[in-house]
Order: sequence, then C-alpha cells, then structure tokens
Amino acid sequence: MARIYAGILGPLALLTCLTRSMLHGGGVESALLAAWFSLLVFAAVGYVVGRLAEWIVDESVGAAVTEELRVKG
Repeated sequence: MARIYAGILGPLALLTCLTRSMLHGGGVESALLAAWFSLLVFAAVGYVVGRLAEWIVDESVGAAVTEELRVKG
C-alpha cells in the first residue's frame, strides 16, 4: 500500500507543479527543479501515509480475527 501511495502522489505532484509553471510562464530550469523536489517530497509523504494505513488495517483485522477466534473457541 505504501508503494502505491508513493507512486500516485509523487507523479501527481510533479505534473501539478509542471502544469502550474506552464500556465504562469515560469522558466524551464526552475520549473523542473521545483517539480523534481515536489516529486521527491510527495513520494516520501505518500510512502509514510501508505505505510501507516497498512499498519492500521493490519492491526484492525488482526484484532478482529483474534476476537472472533476467542469468542468461538
């Protein structure tokens, strides 16, 4: 799940930054630098959020299964 979040948020930030720069008429070098930085930052944030979501789901499902086994057993 972490790789999926990182793989979506990173390129989305890159494309958003490039589009914004294109619409506002920014320089190519500064646009690419900002887009690259955005890609790295948002991919890292997406990875952390995805890892956290994966951990929460695993804990929740594990607790539900444990409780179900305890009740039936």
